[in-house]
Amino acid sequence: MKSGFSGGVPARAAAVAAIAAALLATAGCTRIRDHHGYITDSQLIQSVQAGVDNRESVLRTLGRPSFESEFDKNSWYYVSRNTEQFGFTTPKAKRQTLLIVNFDPSGTVSAVEQRGLEKVVDVGMVGDKTRTLGREKSLLQDIFGNIGRVGGAGAGAGPSADNP
Repeated sequence: MKSGFSGGVPARAAAVAAIAAALLATAGCTRIRDHHGYITDSQLIQSVQAGVDNRESVLRTLGRPSFESEFDKNSWYYVSRNTEQFGFTTPKAKRQTLLIVNFDPSGTVSAVEQRGLEKVVDVGMVGDKTRTLGREKSLLQDIFGNIGRVGGAGAGAGPSADNP
């Protein structure tokens, strides 16, 4: 008596499963492109001119800056960055525009500078531990170490012998 299944069905199912597994495995290798910050428009950037524009006209033309200078408030920064990464790797900057609009004390544009990837710096984390001075405590000592100390004499939490 013959079975209703032919020898090709399990092989076909295994091939489909293998292809599906391969597709899932390569999904982590897809390229991810992303944009952060200001969306640049070269015509708008070129329309901002030193000695002609002021804070109001720059605000109407370019919009709010990404950030202002912290020290003198006379520089506005517009930052735009395109990044690319594969799967779970760290994103790498592929294109960056840093537009710096400087103002004189009266609020008129004194200079407009544009920079690119030459200002990108990769700052890596340091895995070293910072030593702490003093005694090493265990977790239980940290949790239970203050029992009996709260509200004691001289702690300022109630009357003491010196201050009734």
